[in-house]
Amino acid sequence: MSEQYIVSARKYRPQTFDTVVGQQHITTTLKNAIINQHLAHAYLFCGPRGVGKTTCARILARTINCENPTPDMEACGTCATCEAFRDNTAFNIFELDAASNNSVDDIRALTEQVRFAPQTGKYKIYIIDEVHMLSSAAFNAFLKTLEEPPSYAIFILATTEKHKILPTILSRCQIFDFKRIRPEDTVAHLMSICTKEGVHAEEDALHIIAQKSEGCMRDALSMMDRIAGFTNGNISYSQTIEHLNILDADTYFKLTDILLSKDINSALLLLDSILQKGFEGDVLLNGFAEHYRNILLCKDARMAHLLDIPESYKKIYFERAQAVSSDYIVSSLSLLNKAELNYKTAMNKRMHVELCLIRLCYLQDILQSDDLKKKH
Repeated sequence: MSEQYIVSARKYRPQTFDTVVGQQHITTTLKNAIINQHLAHAYLFCGPRGVGKTTCARILARTINCENPTPDMEACGTCATCEAFRDNTAFNIFELDAASNNSVDDIRALTEQVRFAPQTGKYKIYIIDEVHMLSSAAFNAFLKTLEEPPSYAIFILATTEKHKILPTILSRCQIFDFKRIRPEDTVAHLMSICTKEGVHAEEDALHIIAQKSEGCMRDALSMMDRIAGFTNGNISYSQTIEHLNILDADTYFKLTDILLSKDINSALLLLDSILQKGFEGDVLLNGFAEHYRNILLCKDARMAHLLDIPESYKKIYFERAQAVSSDYIVSSLSLLNKAELNYKTAMNKRMHVELCLIRLCYLQDILQSDDLKKKH
């Protein structure tokens, strides 16, 4: 019988601090706390979804109970405690999903457990996910235990919405803010997984996946799995664009050339072909605004680090930036932004986008006439 398929987000979930992607400021602090024996009794991990909050909580729980940690304070993975953790049979690590266990009774049951010392290992660790979902009464029932827990108890709270947590809870925790994972870190991680899985992937395709995931590693891995299944293990740029339903940079370059040549008919025909492929008008407006923003940034070489585009397209963007005036780009961005804001309220959405493109066609003439008026 063939081995059961496991999605990449689970199969390659980090097991040590060193394998966590893009959160070195947090993993280094936690490792130093373990080395110096300065562990707090309560931690709050907050940040966007899919950036490693629960993963880091589990790694911390596993590491502080490891019987034979490595010299750089990573869990050994071979002792009885590590094996129990791997097999989900550890008696000293408790995970609670506050989204479905948010009542006072659930918290009281947890605080009752805290009174008993751990059977194995040094600490009892309680990981409470989505802690902002607890009711006000549950938060209040949790306060005293969180402030003065037994020496062997450590609470790790995780949330995506820190602003919903009571200040009295925040003041009792060491707070760690997780950040969105940078596209280059996501691409490097995806590439290493593709190598291990024998999947051929183009770097530009992985960059598109990283861009679409918006800093969420779990989303990036899910997209990669889906596209690898769709393409039979060969992730190309064109197929990724098609599968994720994204308008590629070539379309925007083509539209830019048409608008600069003031060819209204070709602009409307290109819009029609885009709409025929199933794209909504606001997707075009948003993507085109981002395209012009990238061209504007390319006006100055110092801004290159702000560009979130595949490496192979950077040269083209820099060339186009020199051929278009800054006034035209800024005015175009203003038009596109206004059109996108008014898109939802427009009665005839297609005509709304068409009018925006027609205005962009005549924009150069308007700017030139304004310059002439100023000179006169």
